[in-house]
Amino acid sequence: MDINSMAMGAYGTNCYIVSVDCKDFIIDPGVGATSWVLKNAKNPVAILNTHGHFDHVWSNAELKRSLNIPIYAPKADVFMLEDDIFSQGVPLSSADVQVDGDKSFSIDGVEIGFIHFPGHTPGCSAILIKDAFFSGDFVFKNSIGRVDFPYSDASAMKKSIKKFLDFKVNWRVYPGHGETTTVFEEQKNLPQWLRYI
Repeated sequence: MDINSMAMGAYGTNCYIVSVDCKDFIIDPGVGATSWVLKNAKNPVAILNTHGHFDHVWSNAELKRSLNIPIYAPKADVFMLEDDIFSQGVPLSSADVQVDGDKSFSIDGVEIGFIHFPGHTPGCSAILIKDAFFSGDFVFKNSIGRVDFPYSDASAMKKSIKKFLDFKVNWRVYPGHGETTTVFEEQKNLPQWLRYI
């Protein structure tokens, strides 16, 4: 497996191209991601959204038109793809597959897992491909996603953190912003956030 990434737009949103068995999965194509993706994805098969915030889905529509590949997005966040709720001018898109909760898919023979961690957004999820955990805006290196946005839920975030704390596998964590980390490293940091939220 090969993982290529680039921080996109004013918020430095990490867009990932994950290559497995010569198949490319595009995770969270944000602002200005299209040209980079088209240059670096040799055999794109799907667009995967961790959640619906505009800085993670901005290039969905353009890439869908260019590549004619399906968009997978958490069901509870689909309304953010279909409507510019934050008035940012985001190009609207629609999910071909609405992922409801924890679900696994075989896409062109590659196993893709969505793990639901609501709180930052209603549908906020991580995407697991082999031993790589793409955490979106749920967890970052030494931090977590904000819960003071419209549609955020602090109580749901606490439950999501507790769910993460139960993980027994030290996957590599590739967040929506910032540097990579690991599950075990963030399990050391997360208990403090339960007190602050």
